[in-house]
Amino acid sequence: MLTTWVVMPTCLPLVRRRCPACASGRFRTGGKFRVNAHHKRLDAWLLALCTTCGETTGLTVLERLNVRSVRPGLLDRLHANDPALASELLQDPVVRRRNRIALDWDGAWRLDTGGPDRPDHEVLDVSVRFAARIPVRPVRLIAEGRGLARAEVERLLAEGKLVSAVRLGTKLSGDFTFLLTR
Repeated sequence: MLTTWVVMPTCLPLVRRRCPACASGRFRTGGKFRVNAHHKRLDAWLLALCTTCGETTGLTVLERLNVRSVRPGLLDRLHANDPALASELLQDPVVRRRNRIALDWDGAWRLDTGGPDRPDHEVLDVSVRFAARIPVRPVRLIAEGRGLARAEVERLLAEGKLVSAVRLGTKLSGDFTFLLTR
């Protein structure tokens, strides 16, 4: 029987970017936006605060766009400070590349295994689904989901009792499956 595990975000990730005021490398976003109009042109930023000194920075979302070219729904979400929009924009590779930022997901996600574990002597066929693009090592997910030490998961992998079509030692942010026999 196939079991589904889901990796879900619990909050917005930290933004890794150098602070010009204190040289810290992390910013926290609260999902607040600033929208500015210059005649018929719009600029929009996602605001972020330095975790050390509290300095505010703006991550560019829209830059000098004609007001008519911006979807009204997007503009409404910007004005309403929609946290779901902030999450979408942080995961957008174009926004990340434009602002030269990376995301720090430590402590911002959880693994939902869907209920109590099966007994250890059975074969476990698991499909892992990601609700957001959160880079995590599959070995860590398996260890957390089964309540094992990472060294134990590495041993099971070396013995061939843990099998997957993807490499389990590198970070993944896409869905995968694995088979564990005990």
